[in-house]
Amino acid sequence: MSVECLVYRCARQPEMYLYVRAGLGHDQLPEALIARTGRLTEVMKLTLTPERKLARVDVGKVIEQLQASGYFLQMPPPEIINAHLHFGD
Repeated sequence: MSVECLVYRCARQPEMYLYVRAGLGHDQLPEALIARTGRLTEVMKLTLTPERKLARVDVGKVIEQLQASGYFLQMPPPEIINAHLHFGD
């Protein structure tokens, strides 16, 4: 089983990435998600398979979320998280 997806860098938080199932438009993503991520910049296209390795996240979880909701938000490592996100930065 494989899943095609696009990976976007999120403007509001360094090292935060949004994986979106291929064919799913930005207008189909929840408004709260877009508010959290800010402007999205496409960084790559991937074909995910259970055998593929990802640097910071379990590929099985990403595939599962892409199939269920169409997207997966990869959070940055804890030491990089911007604690002021709730202020609308």
